[in-house]
Amino acid sequence: MLVVRPVRFDDLPDIEHLAVTAGDSMTTLPNNRDHLAQLINTTVQSLQRRVSKPAGQSYHFVLTDSETGELQGISGIEACVGHDSPFYSYRCDQVEHDSAELQIRNTVATLRLCQDYEGASRLYTFFLPINNAASESFRLLSLSRLMFIGQHLQRFNPLLMLELQGVQDTEGKSPFWQALGQHFFNMDFHRANYLTGINAKGFIADLMPRYPVYVPLLSESAQRVMGCARPDMQQVQELLTKEGFCDNGYISIFDGGPTLQAQIRQLRSIARQFATVVVIAAAPTSTSDNKVLISNNLLQNYACIYAEVDLTNICLSAAQAEQLHVSDGDTLYVLPLAET
Repeated sequence: MLVVRPVRFDDLPDIEHLAVTAGDSMTTLPNNRDHLAQLINTTVQSLQRRVSKPAGQSYHFVLTDSETGELQGISGIEACVGHDSPFYSYRCDQVEHDSAELQIRNTVATLRLCQDYEGASRLYTFFLPINNAASESFRLLSLSRLMFIGQHLQRFNPLLMLELQGVQDTEGKSPFWQALGQHFFNMDFHRANYLTGINAKGFIADLMPRYPVYVPLLSESAQRVMGCARPDMQQVQELLTKEGFCDNGYISIFDGGPTLQAQIRQLRSIARQFATVVVIAAAPTSTSDNKVLISNNLLQNYACIYAEVDLTNICLSAAQAEQLHVSDGDTLYVLPLAET
């Protein structure tokens, strides 16, 4: 059975393996043992605290196979962007230049370095080696964290955002970085990404241009990829768009990938999940027409599974109840996966 649960300290070797597998493709999952250990520690500490409003908490969850113990993927939530270190974006703007003498007015696209998302909550660190948006594991890992947010709204900002990785060429180079960032940082794209991933972000404000960047001065290849997700991220983007995320004109300062945002209460999964009580049956009714995610509403022992149930009579097997840490009469949250 596939189960999503919070990371634990004994997951560190498996998370290191995921980081190696991800390579340079995942900024927030660097191959750095100290950083990954801190990632786990922050989750453990965050889940132990009483929280009335979001601050420096973050939560990471892993997808595991309960039978083999194999750790298959990881995803995370940052409660408050910019709380512990600055968070920068490029805001896509326009400026107008006009000449009364020549009777000419030009509108020019610009990029402005900003910290507009500070205070928002963020989805990040989504990594599943086999990215198939239609798969059970993909939807479980992606949507279970939205269910967690919906059950613990006081821990998150009403505005939720995320950055999708931008386009790279066949050599792993970012056209956007080559046209802009490398001229100010004097380091390659992957090195800058790595430093950002381990929270060494002070160099961004020190080295980035203070004034608006005029987009027409960038190379054509850089302009083409601005606001475009890497091909293997497009399925993630489609799923999140269905959830209610939209592009509001911000891009990553490193690879030009799109930034998506949404109001938490308007997200499809958060609005559609509903509470019920646990009923454990020896032989639960199963129907392939009612595919759902089921979670408990716990913190340190949060768990979410995929199941097929009769929505008019939701029952768990003993094995499912064990993985969810629930007994008869406890509260469950159910998210129907069927399109409506």
